[in-house]
Amino acid sequence: MPALRSELRKTRRLVIKIGTSVLFENGALARNRLKVLARQAAALRREGREVLLVSSGAVGVGYLKLNLAERPKTLLLKQACAAVGQAFLMTAWEKALADEGLLAGQVLISADDLADRTRFLNARNTLRVLLAHGVVPVINENDTVAVEELKVGDNDTLGALACALVEGDLFINLTDQTGLYQADPRRDPAAELIGQVEKVTPEILALAGGGGPLGTGGMFTKVRAAKRLADLGVASLIADGRGRDILRRLVDGEETGTFFKPRPGKALGGKKNWLAFASRPKGRLTVDAGCALALTKRGKSLLPRGMTRVAGIFPAGATVEVADEEGRVLALGLTNYGSNDAEKIQGCPSREIGDRLGFCHSEEIIHRDNLVLAEGLI
Repeated sequence: MPALRSELRKTRRLVIKIGTSVLFENGALARNRLKVLARQAAALRREGREVLLVSSGAVGVGYLKLNLAERPKTLLLKQACAAVGQAFLMTAWEKALADEGLLAGQVLISADDLADRTRFLNARNTLRVLLAHGVVPVINENDTVAVEELKVGDNDTLGALACALVEGDLFINLTDQTGLYQADPRRDPAAELIGQVEKVTPEILALAGGGGPLGTGGMFTKVRAAKRLADLGVASLIADGRGRDILRRLVDGEETGTFFKPRPGKALGGKKNWLAFASRPKGRLTVDAGCALALTKRGKSLLPRGMTRVAGIFPAGATVEVADEEGRVLALGLTNYGSNDAEKIQGCPSREIGDRLGFCHSEEIIHRDNLVLAEGLI
């Protein structure tokens, strides 16, 4: 995967998120902009690259079509707007891509789809088959049926999830801003663009601000998405989607927008990718200081002896958080024991598991192969 701007020409699988602020102009869907972006996507496809689009705008289109006075605030009205708007939005993308000789495929995803390992793999396989047949997937959240607590919530996060899902090489986040600035350029015209972010620190996250009137994200969600992908070893770009030939310029390595370098070293793949990015924890295991050190610094598995507390009700095989005694989340992992059995063996040496439970499924509560440290989990 590319680690430098100069290597972006090597990119083979791109996930491109297009924000509501890019798709709307003067309070209406900017169909000509869809055509321009579809033309650029087609050019990338002709070079042998695979392209996936994550398109915002369904709720925005819906609320305009329903002639509402303001953006909907209740979940039910948002879902109604999404139902109306998604049909119009998909038709617009289908037409724009068809004019370039490309077939579009609508893919609606919910957080619940990705939190379940089997459904995650099914979604991945479906997208891979679409790409293999030359289809351009157009992805959005399944807003019409997702309840609030099971929503991804914003398309910046959804785009990053989609990139992790298909193991993309590059995530391009198109918005109405040139990139990440040292301050909000809408308030401070002298604010300087940050051309490259080596690592997303709390200070970098603190620079991000809010979103526009039609969108649900903001610079914070964009930077957070870039951080999570960087921790998976994937490069990201935030750029102005209204710029001329923006996709070509970005892929050619032009110094425009903000480039987020991927974390050096081996990228997370397979099960650990899913654990870090899409799984939903069902409980929490608290560990003592010695165990915390062994997990975070020595690459060890979680043994029952270091566990001091079990919170939540969960079965064996569930995703759980691992936290220190101050409540800081250290890792996510797949537990070998359900909550009832975990409570019975907390604090005991592994050799005593059989005596306490009458069986010993594993000497580890969580094996290292099923554990992801929390550096990229925000």
